Amino acid sequence: MKIVAFNGSPRGAAGNTHIMVENFLAGASKAGAETENILLVDKKIGHCRGCMNCWLKTPGKCVIQDDMEKLLEKFSADIIVLATPLYVDNVTGIMKDFLDRTIPRLEPFIERDENGECRHPVRTGRTPEFIVISNCGFTGMEHFQVLKLLFRRIARNTGTSILAEIYRDGGSILGNPMPVLKPFLTRYNRLLQKASEELVKDGRISDRTEEKLKNPIVPPEQYLKSANKYFAAELQKLKKEE
Repeated sequence: MKIVAFNGSPRGAAGNTHIMVENFLAGASKAGAETENILLVDKKIGHCRGCMNCWLKTPGKCVIQDDMEKLLEKFSADIIVLATPLYVDNVTGIMKDFLDRTIPRLEPFIERDENGECRHPVRTGRTPEFIVISNCGFTGMEHFQVLKLLFRRIARNTGTSILAEIYRDGGSILGNPMPVLKPFLTRYNRLLQKASEELVKDGRISDRTEEKLKNPIVPPEQYLKSANKYFAAELQKLKKEE
């Protein structure tokens, strides 16, 4: 089994999304999967121009010369992980550019799916199953409503399904180096690894593991208090430097 992760965080390897993806892939690798973690911030990905050349003049191939041609080859994997922090209730700009540039994989023709909805058929005949990973700074899983709908629609429109969704509220805590948080973060990272091990071995994440992944890492009110204290201190530092 080959699993390729595309991480759309502008912070790359310094981001909280990277921590989630690395732990998830570590568990998958332990279970025998071949894994690859791609940081989109390190790639050259231009905006889609909407020129339709990839449909008409150069079928299946974008006219923009950048890293997307190589990235599209990664869709030969069995599973694709789409990872992004939550920015303004949505994916990051980097992830949006990446998703827009996957259009060459589709045909220009229009078909109806089993529900009678229109979509473009996939040029290659298949799209790997998706796994979605995201985190946000707020507490509460309701903040991922837009993201959930977006990725489910993208999966439908490309003829595939979502194998698993892992959302982490209070995600700013993931990279916190405070010693007092270490046991809580270690427990969560092990859960991520366990989830991917189950997925590789059993084809799904168990209900029990899914529920545990949704539990807050620390009590929400404690998290909010700590977050506000941190930003207040940082603002105070900047005032002193002026």
